[in-house]
Amino acid sequence: MNSVSKAIATAVLAPIGPEWERTSISARVYKELRKAIVSMQLLPGHTLSEAEIARQLGTSRQPVREAFIKLAEAGFIEIKPQKGTQVLKISSGEVANARYLRQTLEVAIARRSAEKPDHATLKEIRLILDAQLRACKSDDHEGFIRLDDDFHRLVAIAGGFGKMWRLVEDLKGQMDRVRFLSIPEATPMMRLIEQHTEVADCIQVGDPDGAGNAMQRHLSEMLISLPILAERHPELFSD
Repeated sequence: MNSVSKAIATAVLAPIGPEWERTSISARVYKELRKAIVSMQLLPGHTLSEAEIARQLGTSRQPVREAFIKLAEAGFIEIKPQKGTQVLKISSGEVANARYLRQTLEVAIARRSAEKPDHATLKEIRLILDAQLRACKSDDHEGFIRLDDDFHRLVAIAGGFGKMWRLVEDLKGQMDRVRFLSIPEATPMMRLIEQHTEVADCIQVGDPDGAGNAMQRHLSEMLISLPILAERHPELFSD
């Protein structure tokens, strides 16, 4: 097992803290493996051993098998009986479909947020933008992406759609793999900060059309980076 796999297994094996008290082992395995796949720590084509993960977890194979089934249903891995389980390559078509669905939801959310601006949440959004600028200056790509998620989650909360963000999170799993590849290789972080700022500015002044249009332009950014990355890294893409 390579160092990346060992790191993931160690993360799964970490002592269960308060945040995991009501979380099943299979749910925990799923969460950690999904995170590793989405963040491109486990690259497309990487082989996952059910027996090895179960051994390192100190648990039976059943919860690991359950996590694998859920990952397969989400389109992250392919289970091949008697042959092993592999992380699937990125499908440009699936990413494009997910992007379209996410854009449809988030444009509507941005418009609603601007109809009745929540100034308390807007203050939090401004803090996120400041933190993103610091992450950009320090080349903290992983931190930048985490803050990017925080920005979009807060925009949803500002519009009264905090619970809908969970749906967006499920939709954007395949997109996130491309995001981790694209920053900063194909998408400059400063460009994303400028786009976020435009969305926030429109929400603050109560401009629904402006907020919706700004969000649409922002989420269309992937249409530029996706073909560039697929050409540069054909070994990671299936189409």
